[in-house]
Amino acid sequence: MKVIVGLGNPGKVYARSRHNIGFRCLNRLAILNSIRFDHKQCHSRVGRGEIEGEAVVLAKPMTFMNLSGKSVACLVRKYDLTLGGLLVIYDDIDLPLGKIRLRQGGGSGGHRGMNSIISSLGSEDFPRIRVGIGRPQAEGQCFEEGAVVSHVLSGFSAEEEQQIKPVVTRVSEAIHCFVGHGIEAAMNEFN
Repeated sequence: MKVIVGLGNPGKVYARSRHNIGFRCLNRLAILNSIRFDHKQCHSRVGRGEIEGEAVVLAKPMTFMNLSGKSVACLVRKYDLTLGGLLVIYDDIDLPLGKIRLRQGGGSGGHRGMNSIISSLGSEDFPRIRVGIGRPQAEGQCFEEGAVVSHVLSGFSAEEEQQIKPVVTRVSEAIHCFVGHGIEAAMNEFN
């Protein structure tokens, strides 16, 4: 059993925001594998199915980003999951637009959703896929928090959208590799 969590914020107003790239990746994965988000569980929209012959649960926390840990910890307990069977997909402002990075564990990098998950699980040791959304364009390298928040909650430009569409599909391929062959194989192929 694997539990795959895409991070985002619930509601139409956030649906196309950069911060919701985790939801978008999970939606694409669900379509490719005929999985429907037809259950509510652990404060999440959940879909169950099979990928690479393995039972999977896809989950989109409905708690808002900063409280994602509440949902994820509940899912880990409910499915009696080892942390190696959890995969979290989320946006990363420190990666260039469209770049993906898989890791076996590590810190939050300041991402509040990941801070919440790490705090709720009491561990940093779980696989994740970071999807680059780029930094806001400004002079110099110092950004006020308000500019960062505005950036992550904004949508992609038409040009950026053309870069992001194939990345969402690539993340689905990486998830298939993770489910079928493990995080190390996925890191070797997709990093």
